[in-house]
Amino acid sequence: MTGSDATPSFRLAYVPGVMPDKWVRIWNERQPDVPLTLTQVPPGAAAERLLGGDADAGLVRTPVDREVFSAIPLYTEQTVVVVPKDHLVTAVDEVAPEDLADDIVLHPLDDVLDWESLPGRPAFERPATTADAVELVAAGIGVLVVPLSLARLHHRKDLTHRPLKDAPESSVALAWPEDAKTDLIEDFIGIVRGRTVNSTRGRQQAPARGESADADRGGARRKPAPGKAAPNKAAAGRSAGAKRTGKSGRGAAKNDRRGKPRRRS
Repeated sequence: MTGSDATPSFRLAYVPGVMPDKWVRIWNERQPDVPLTLTQVPPGAAAERLLGGDADAGLVRTPVDREVFSAIPLYTEQTVVVVPKDHLVTAVDEVAPEDLADDIVLHPLDDVLDWESLPGRPAFERPATTADAVELVAAGIGVLVVPLSLARLHHRKDLTHRPLKDAPESSVALAWPEDAKTDLIEDFIGIVRGRTVNSTRGRQQAPARGESADADRGGARRKPAPGKAAPNKAAAGRSAGAKRTGKSGRGAAKNDRRGKPRRRS
């Protein structure tokens, strides 16, 4: 928001490979009057965008500087190796690092995996981006190791991927500047954590005038109106039973004798 009279909005940054579509759809259903603006940012620029105020929160890759940001881990991705469809490793369901010993393993400058030792043979120079590395794989120059979401993002018909075991993994988190948490961020936290609309966690909303504070609990009982006693379940059950049998009570049974009297023998 910019100014007290501005229409509230929520600005969400996200890094490539992260697909926030489901969360955005839920947001639009729950917050139809608060537009959500999405901005894709390079992984290395996410922190700067958040600290600069260009976004309220971000779906980023870990690690996150916890001295500056608050963060909620969301999920960890599987690591895969992207190869041409005729590569030897396509014959197996899972690849080990030693299976890539004879391959050139490309290492783009925007790599999001924290390698101690990259498998395979290094390339003469590092590609500038993951997209550039994918083009080199398609040209038969090497293979590429990335999180699964990036393999899907840069999918090509002439390439495929296989899980790579014993490799570093990439996790995704929701992050925001530590001193800039807002009610809208709290609302989005509830969405990514799977809270329902009526969840008691997160931001609390005051009940409408004349409405019980328990109204959102679904099974809460309403208070009787002033001057009226609460209905008695047992009495209500007896009344319903009387209507079904055609009788209104014991007294009525004695005074409501219909038909001919019995003859004395």
